[in-house]
Amino acid sequence: MGAGHNFIVVYNAAIPVGFASFAEIEPTVFKLHKLYVLLNQQGRGIGNFTIDQVIAELKAAGATALRLNVNRHNKAKSFYEKSGFAVIGEEKIDIGSGFFMDDYVMEKKLAETAGTFVLTSEAEKNG
Repeated sequence: MGAGHNFIVVYNAAIPVGFASFAEIEPTVFKLHKLYVLLNQQGRGIGNFTIDQVIAELKAAGATALRLNVNRHNKAKSFYEKSGFAVIGEEKIDIGSGFFMDDYVMEKKLAETAGTFVLTSEAEKNG
């Protein structure tokens, strides 16, 4: 995976109908910066296909999480929730002239982190 922004472009019959842009923000954590599908192509599974392609590439690269920002009033929030993302925070970003981006920060875990397990036998328990 290249440094900087990575892009996936989705085609339908050689016509581009959607794209995604993502980049590493921490070791093994990536941010989905953009995910767009043409309006006349929405509702056909292209968004799901695109997010699945991003996740497949990230898993192959050893990523553990994918984050994104979505405006709290954007209907795409429910799309991301159905795709396994959960709200982990909120951000208000000053974009100038008294305007703010009022976003949820969402994350999807891509790999389970190793837990600590202690195995004991029945003989050890019964002493």
